[in-house]
Amino acid sequence: MLGLPPEDDPLIFTETSLPGAYIIDIARHEDERGFFARSFCEQEFAAHGLQTRWVQCNVSFNHRRGTLRGMHYQASPHEEEKLVRCTRGALHDVIIDLRPDSPAYRRHVGVDLTEDNRRMLYIPKGFAHGFITLADDTEAFYQMGQFYVPDAGRTLRWNDPAFGIAWPEPVTVIADRDRDAPDFGAGA
Repeated sequence: MLGLPPEDDPLIFTETSLPGAYIIDIARHEDERGFFARSFCEQEFAAHGLQTRWVQCNVSFNHRRGTLRGMHYQASPHEEEKLVRCTRGALHDVIIDLRPDSPAYRRHVGVDLTEDNRRMLYIPKGFAHGFITLADDTEAFYQMGQFYVPDAGRTLRWNDPAFGIAWPEPVTVIADRDRDAPDFGAGA
């Protein structure tokens, strides 16, 4: 019978080129039934200096491939940590480091999150976040480290040349808020 994963088989944390942002993979324990894996451990997250208290969870369901959401963030002092995973379908998740004192300021990273790879992306405070769906009927699950404050919500334009994001799919569905967002430094 499968129980909890052994302590020597923890979550796999890989820091991206943006300091403090991590790709997190699970360690699968497989048998004829399928697999069992740990998806969160307070001790392991704390050992990496990451948020361990999640105050909200959100679901984003998207009907069509090519749906773009982002680039969203909350202004100070309401910045959010996020832990994002794809529970159905596939998406290409992008984060931008907006911390002025960071050596990676204004750089971005993109990672594919799919229902098959079960990969997670840990996003620290001070980042903009968005994604494009790579399949119809895609669902993203977010754990949030801070409460959402509507007046602190901000959006950067998804194709702002200041960041040069190469999206892997053509955008076919996008909200007016995201399509018409200002460029970086233009009132975002």
